[in-house]
Amino acid sequence: MGKADPSSSTRSIGLLMTRRPADSDRFLALLPQDLLDTLNVIHAPLLQIQPLSVEPVIADLGGVIFTSANGVASSPPPAQRLPAYCVGKRTTKAARERGWDAVCSGANADELVAHLTSQMPKGPLLHLHGQHTRGNVAQRLCAVGLTCEGLTVYEQKLLPLEPAQRAEIAAQNRVIVPLFSPRTARHFASLGLDQMNLTLFALSEAVASELKGLQSKGLQVSKAPVAESMAAMVRDAAVRLAHLEGDNPAQ
Repeated sequence: MGKADPSSSTRSIGLLMTRRPADSDRFLALLPQDLLDTLNVIHAPLLQIQPLSVEPVIADLGGVIFTSANGVASSPPPAQRLPAYCVGKRTTKAARERGWDAVCSGANADELVAHLTSQMPKGPLLHLHGQHTRGNVAQRLCAVGLTCEGLTVYEQKLLPLEPAQRAEIAAQNRVIVPLFSPRTARHFASLGLDQMNLTLFALSEAVASELKGLQSKGLQVSKAPVAESMAAMVRDAAVRLAHLEGDNPAQ
């Protein structure tokens, strides 16, 4: 639910954070504090991560694959140091801290597959992922001659918007909405928030494609599929909208 802020009634620009609290806090830390002070940050997580009770057999593996930090957190640490081929810097960092010999193998599944195809590492690989995953990593690696299987180690449960969160969104003149995954974007588009006070930002074209039927003020795609690029877009939009609101104060 949105955090109460006694000054929020004086703010006409909202920033809707649909990620889990820890992920939202990391993203907000990329924005200037003086800018955040002008925004009404609305926390409305749309996804909950639930680790599953599975015990991956990793003793005879040549390495594992992580395409998200959630996969790292939902998997046991290695009994001995093994390679972990990771998507993104944050996933790589999480895997290293967990005890894996982690290598950043690209910014997305396509780059990871290309990296492993060029390296052709020895030994079976295991992709530890969520219930809903994209990229067909294991199948594509098998197609080029590697041995790879996938194992689901966590669920991603969709969450509804609470009435108070809906009211807070509707109360803003403008609402900036950064969205980071196709599934969350699809869920967001299904929530019935067809309103022209929304300015949408998508991490990638795959995310944006889930939002194109939604009525909004605008939709932009990040230049790179990384949080820093999204934060730069959000920052620029917030500054622009603040100027517009200053020129056209609410009646």
